[in-house]
Amino acid sequence: MTKSSLKPKNWPQEVQYLTSLSLMPSVDPATLRSPSPGTLPLIASRPAAPSLWTNILPITNPTHPAFGQNGLFATRSLSPGSFILFYLGLVHTSATTDPASDYDLSLDREHDISIDATRCGNEARFINDYRGVRLEGPNAEFRDCAFQVSAGVWEKRIGVFVLDKGKSLKGPRAKGIAKGQEIVVSYGKGFWNARHVTSELSATVEANLN
Repeated sequence: MTKSSLKPKNWPQEVQYLTSLSLMPSVDPATLRSPSPGTLPLIASRPAAPSLWTNILPITNPTHPAFGQNGLFATRSLSPGSFILFYLGLVHTSATTDPASDYDLSLDREHDISIDATRCGNEARFINDYRGVRLEGPNAEFRDCAFQVSAGVWEKRIGVFVLDKGKSLKGPRAKGIAKGQEIVVSYGKGFWNARHVTSELSATVEANLN
């Protein structure tokens, strides 16, 4: 784990800022590493930290689903398919999963490993879902990738990438992400289904208490 004394503007005091993954004692670092990256996208150099390509900004639009919270915005134009930054946090197994976390992403299903950015992470933890934000859909996505930690050693990571331009040369994806635009992804139906069930259970418990 690498902590940084430099933190991005608007970084919350209660969250530890990371420049590399933090591993639970139960996670063997060797499970993340390989002498070959295989077919994964390759990231050969460590991105600057804090990120030069993103800003954490408060959401001031009252119609935004995350109004009163924060979002991640591009500080420059980002081309289609380009790498933006890693998703960093605490690497853990399912035995230590926090069911209430909104920041947990699966890193390796075969080894039962995920990354949770609830209490520690980087700018990627502020990326919002596109729903209610961008009619055209997401402009970025989470992808598995490989980071070269040393000569002949690659580490599996989750990266945030600008969406590829797709088949249409004139569609919104063909332009990438413009400077000042919010970076948004699709959290997926599983995330929202889980939150819907949680909300229903909470409402039921509250009704029973009353």
